[in-house]
Amino acid sequence: MRALITGATGQDGSYLAEFLLSKGYKVYGLIRRSSVEKFERIAPFIHDLELVEGDLTDQSSLDGVISAVQPDEVYNMAAQSFVPVSYSQPVLTGDVTGLGVIRVLEAIRKHYPKARFLQASSSEMFGKVRETPQTEKTPFHPRSPYGVAKVFGYHITVNYRESYGMYACSAIGFNHESPRRGLQFVTRKVTYQVAKIKCGLAKKLLMGNLDAKRDWGFAGDYVRAMWMILQHPKPEDFVLATGKPHSVRELLEVAFKAAGLNWQDYVEIDPKLIRPAEVDLLCGDATKAREILGWVPEVRFEELIKMMVEADLELVRRIEAGARSQPQAISV
Repeated sequence: MRALITGATGQDGSYLAEFLLSKGYKVYGLIRRSSVEKFERIAPFIHDLELVEGDLTDQSSLDGVISAVQPDEVYNMAAQSFVPVSYSQPVLTGDVTGLGVIRVLEAIRKHYPKARFLQASSSEMFGKVRETPQTEKTPFHPRSPYGVAKVFGYHITVNYRESYGMYACSAIGFNHESPRRGLQFVTRKVTYQVAKIKCGLAKKLLMGNLDAKRDWGFAGDYVRAMWMILQHPKPEDFVLATGKPHSVRELLEVAFKAAGLNWQDYVEIDPKLIRPAEVDLLCGDATKAREILGWVPEVRFEELIKMMVEADLELVRRIEAGARSQPQAISV
């Protein structure tokens, strides 16, 4: 089996690539040409991957990749996925996260229409929720340019499925985290700063809205579900979630406790970190995925955050040790 993963160097893409390799797939990772190579997440297995250059904003590059690879499965994990950046760069977010989906679908339709396509959709599409928990039938009300772009990606995937008979579906993933999460995302921001505080390299952590609640799961569990979706006989959309929301305040409590610290001694509120249009509560109902696919998330919230804190403690200590081992400049 041949699989193409866009965003292969990101959190989800790296876990998915690792998972598919373990299944015996030939895995192609789509990467953008960049002056700085960021392959840290895929470094342990990079030699088992085929990296191909392409860009979700460039139709011709995607046409060339699909034509050359002819993948059995395509996983679109690439996006501008940081919500605050979507406010400062809404056009870029719409181009990559929204229109990028239709460019991938067009390349598949024109060059290898029998490929199975999975769009990594987001719980941010629900935004100002109409009901809790959210299911595959819950109406969307996005509250950020990122959420709006993801809604476009979702609906265009449905449209290509219905218009062209393509195997195209969405995994509507609620928040999923890991030690590979980017430092700009709230879970990793917290666990990394906790590690720095524990190691004496920082004194405080600036946060925004502590009352916002999210349904946080482990990224490794979610990419396994994405693969299961594409093994289903017919293309369908599935919510992926734990069904157990936790507040940012709970996140802080668990993360600092994992390092033997009291969060209230270190956290300060910064009004600049509060979103222009807040999403107060996201909680998914993954009953459909459980009943049809047999998928159940395995890593609990507390285990996940402890895993991330421990990984960041190891990372910070390694960085600190490396800095101490560097030769010091001599004044003359």
